[in-house]
Amino acid sequence: MMKIGITGGIGSGKSTVCYVFEHLGIPVFYADTVAKEIMVTDPVLTAGVMEAFGAESYDAAGRLNNKHIAGIVFNNSTELARLNALVHPAVFRAFDLWLEALPANVPYVLKEAALLFESGSYQACDKTVLVTSPLETRLRRVMERDGATEEQVLARMSKQWSDDEKLKMADFLIRNDESQSVILQVMELHHQFI
Repeated sequence: MMKIGITGGIGSGKSTVCYVFEHLGIPVFYADTVAKEIMVTDPVLTAGVMEAFGAESYDAAGRLNNKHIAGIVFNNSTELARLNALVHPAVFRAFDLWLEALPANVPYVLKEAALLFESGSYQACDKTVLVTSPLETRLRRVMERDGATEEQVLARMSKQWSDDEKLKMADFLIRNDESQSVILQVMELHHQFI
């Protein structure tokens, strides 16, 4: 079965595009959602996080202490790389298990990940799709969705590669710029992938 990686900057509309693929019956692995889940369910990962960042990384109920972790990694690229070195392999393992559980007749799957290229997980994909949107549109979407300020959104965006950098590595492009139909672009790719 073919594995298609799909990515895009924050607010680009990756989730909307994935939703269209799901309506076509294509399974989607949401790497960022799974990463949050396994931060508290994968014993190898939780042990690694506690060893790297201290026992206070989790509360007594086993919930991740986001404030503690964020305080360590937010403005420290070395510590962020250390956290990612623990999380990314765990997400790769979860993706492999997810694939094994799928029916054999699935023509292809999508692996949605904000850091598809940055994490290196694109290397486990047969093809990649980049979803792009104009900066103003992305800012507006994220500010409305998260109740964040423009400065907060721009700070988050600065942690991701630019669309230009990602475009150099992507095999396909979906423009979510509200001037072209996302559904028609997805349908065109769907027919190519099948």
